Amino acid sequence: MLKKLGQLFIIGLDGVSPSDEFLEFCSTENIGGVILFEENCEPHSLAEKSIKKIMAVTGAIPFIGVDQEGGRVCRFRGAPAEILAPSEYGLRNDTEEFAEHFTRSAYYLYSLGINLIFGPVTDLALNNNNKCLEGRTFGKNPAKVIPFIDKAIRISNKIGLLSCLKHFPGFGAATVDPHQQVATADYDYQTFINREALTFKAGISAGADMVMTTHLILTSIDDQPATVSEKIVKKLLRNTLGFDGIVITDDLFMKGADNLGDYGERALQAFNAGHDMLLFGRDFMAVKNVIEYFKEAYRKGHIDNSRLEASLDRISGVKSKLTVPAT
Repeated sequence: MLKKLGQLFIIGLDGVSPSDEFLEFCSTENIGGVILFEENCEPHSLAEKSIKKIMAVTGAIPFIGVDQEGGRVCRFRGAPAEILAPSEYGLRNDTEEFAEHFTRSAYYLYSLGINLIFGPVTDLALNNNNKCLEGRTFGKNPAKVIPFIDKAIRISNKIGLLSCLKHFPGFGAATVDPHQQVATADYDYQTFINREALTFKAGISAGADMVMTTHLILTSIDDQPATVSEKIVKKLLRNTLGFDGIVITDDLFMKGADNLGDYGERALQAFNAGHDMLLFGRDFMAVKNVIEYFKEAYRKGHIDNSRLEASLDRISGVKSKLTVPAT
């Protein structure tokens, strides 16, 4: 089982392109996936070459993920990959224009070897002071946002790209950016059901493969961030919304997770709270230590074996959908 623990992790590159050490690590530890950032995607051919190198050294097809939301959050710049900000499409209430642009981008990303888009953003634009989400949402009215979420997921499914709803349980009502510190929001369970749950449930119904949580405390529900909250992951997402796909953390290097302890402790707490996958961005050497910490925790019995098997089953189940683009 120790050889399978790496499947729980999606990690960032150690530089502009993968080093030999990084590739060996991915191979030896059976890493579940890699996330690309903008410096890994310019020019686009750089990303394509890196993806081929990663694919060549891994056994099971790894997730190759990217944030390609549109607007200011686009890792691949320029045509045909780049699209407008979600807020632009939302203001126009034009799902057909969005579908046309998103389809063009998604086909192109797939041709480069991307198989996972960390999106669509499923949050609602509820707080004008929330600068983290500025331009990144389709709007504040669930009824108007849902058609965009539905389009994005159905188009992705048709092309062969996996999709990931974010950021559960919805941090549109928050002010603080979880990249900088833990965010808070005070909406209660009933408000969640009548508002945030609507867009996430629509995404789940459309066939989303993953849901990403974020470093947000819902003060009316739990005093712990969603990252380590069983109430958020198991009660709200698994039980209330009935999601049985992969639940993944937001980047555990973010400052919003700093109060959860060191990186290894964050990973272990997040997993034990119900997450299937653990996301770590740009710090390859730190990730090596995290995985050693995780292995030791497993040896000591701090990770339930049945829980681990359930997560590995979910991961392999989603990966069974993946195909490698023809070269």
